[in-house]
Amino acid sequence: MDRLYAVLEHRYEITAVTLFVIGLMHMMQQRQLVRKVIGFNIMDSAIFLLLTSRGFVVGHVAPMVEDELARQAVQYYVNPIPTGLVLTGIVVSVSVSAYSLALIQKIYREYGTSDIKELVHLVKREG
Repeated sequence: MDRLYAVLEHRYEITAVTLFVIGLMHMMQQRQLVRKVIGFNIMDSAIFLLLTSRGFVVGHVAPMVEDELARQAVQYYVNPIPTGLVLTGIVVSVSVSAYSLALIQKIYREYGTSDIKELVHLVKREG
């Protein structure tokens, strides 16, 4: 019964690690470049979930200070830094994904494939 409570208590961290491993395995096993980008996005989502779950504290409130009395109760505020990191990470992740997909589209137009093994074979034959 103690193990069940431990699993339930750390369910977000366990889910984040599981998603990260799924994304990593997806990136390693797929030959298509678009599918590799999808695996990378799954890994990004896992990191965002982990940062968000570690930044939230049950019973604490958002850090909006309205009066002097509230300034003294700083220990009851949630840390805003993980949220800022997640928002910044999401913007960077979307940008990297868009750039990667644009490069994959250009590669496909140039070589007619997005399969890594075929691309390596075609590049070796050219060079």
